[in-house]
Amino acid sequence: METILGLDLPTLWFLVIGGLITGYGVLDGFDLGAGSLHLFFNKEESRRKALNAIGPVWDGNEVWLVIAGGALFAGFPLVYGTILSTFYIPFMLFLVALIFRAISIEFRSKEPMAWWRKLWDISYMASSTLITLLLGLVLGNLIHGLPINAEHEFTGDLLTFFNPYALLISITTLSLFMLHGSIYLVMKTENRLYAKLTVLVNNCSKFFILCFILASMSTLIYIPHMTAVFKEYPLLCALPLLAVLTVLNIKRSIDSRRYFTAFVFSSIITSILLILFAIGLYPNIIISTLDPAYNISIYKAASSPKSLKIMLLIAAIGTPLVLSYTIFVFWTFRGKVKLNEMSY
Repeated sequence: METILGLDLPTLWFLVIGGLITGYGVLDGFDLGAGSLHLFFNKEESRRKALNAIGPVWDGNEVWLVIAGGALFAGFPLVYGTILSTFYIPFMLFLVALIFRAISIEFRSKEPMAWWRKLWDISYMASSTLITLLLGLVLGNLIHGLPINAEHEFTGDLLTFFNPYALLISITTLSLFMLHGSIYLVMKTENRLYAKLTVLVNNCSKFFILCFILASMSTLIYIPHMTAVFKEYPLLCALPLLAVLTVLNIKRSIDSRRYFTAFVFSSIITSILLILFAIGLYPNIIISTLDPAYNISIYKAASSPKSLKIMLLIAAIGTPLVLSYTIFVFWTFRGKVKLNEMSY
């Protein structure tokens, strides 16, 4: 099999998609978390500041999801088709929530009435929370495994998705994004809102640490295929250890009010958790609970080598451009939020 940089093409494409999903988790994670916390702010000015903290960047952050979806379709069309058909209802809800989140941000400031703004505040919070929970639910079910038959068809029903482990991962994802978002907001605000957020950040960190412990223990006990690779390659155990140290450093940074450092560490833990997810599944992407022979691996699902090489070239050109734009936007809108007549 043809290799590039010492890696076969399916593995390299698997890493590319993993990198794009990680980029989405880190970037859109904090503004989804900020949205989930929106109703914790009671004053109109506080809500406007919280909204304008993510206003310049939220739509650009979602680009990473679009690219990741396109990359999955190009690189592993069998996986793309199986996942979308299996999670048809969750993904439809996900799209509806994305739409309502966008229009909530844009419509809120169009009218001055209190009931109008409250309506879109609720919509913004509910859609952000729903998106996060659905992402966690899909992730949890991919880790847990799905009843996929030999024809790559889902044989379960809607209730199959709501197994205890997937629900735990869903809540853990929400706790992580809420922590990530609260740290971002506290970096962008000042005065009374800053003081309120320092308390909120501390509470979110406790919520995440509890969920992190429960999710880690549940994975170790109930999901043996996710830990098998660490028994085979003991050096990889450095990653879970690094995850624990990163979580501890988040708490320490928050306690000492070094919020930029805390944000860096919350970005790192998001990345590490997704890396652990990828390592546990590799070389599979979809685990069948019916028969291991029905698992869908990257080699079974990959496009032709020529297609992978062409798309890899496109990704090599496009991804740095998107990354450059992301860095430019964050640099341009750095600093504390200041409201003006053009603000949301």
